[in-house]
Amino acid sequence: MDTERSLIAVSLGSNRSKGDKDPAEWMPPTKYAACNYAADWVAAKLRWKLTADRAEKNKLRKIAVGCPRTAVTFTPAP
Repeated sequence: MDTERSLIAVSLGSNRSKGDKDPAEWMPPTKYAACNYAADWVAAKLRWKLTADRAEKNKLRKIAVGCPRTAVTFTPAP
C-alpha cells in the first residue's frame, strides 16, 4: 500500500453504489473522475499482476479512448 493511488475518499453514497463492482459494472459519474479511476484500476492490476475478464478489458479500452491525456504509471510490487 505504498503507492499514492491506493485509496480515494468518496461519499457514502458513491461507496455503496460501487460496492465490489469492477469497471465493467460501475464507473464514477464524471469523465475526469472516470479517466483517473480507470488509470488507477489498470495501475493496480499491473502492479499486482492481476487478471481482468473480457467485460472489464472492453470497458477499460472504451474509457481509454476518451482519456488521451491520462497516463497509467505503476511500480511493480516486490
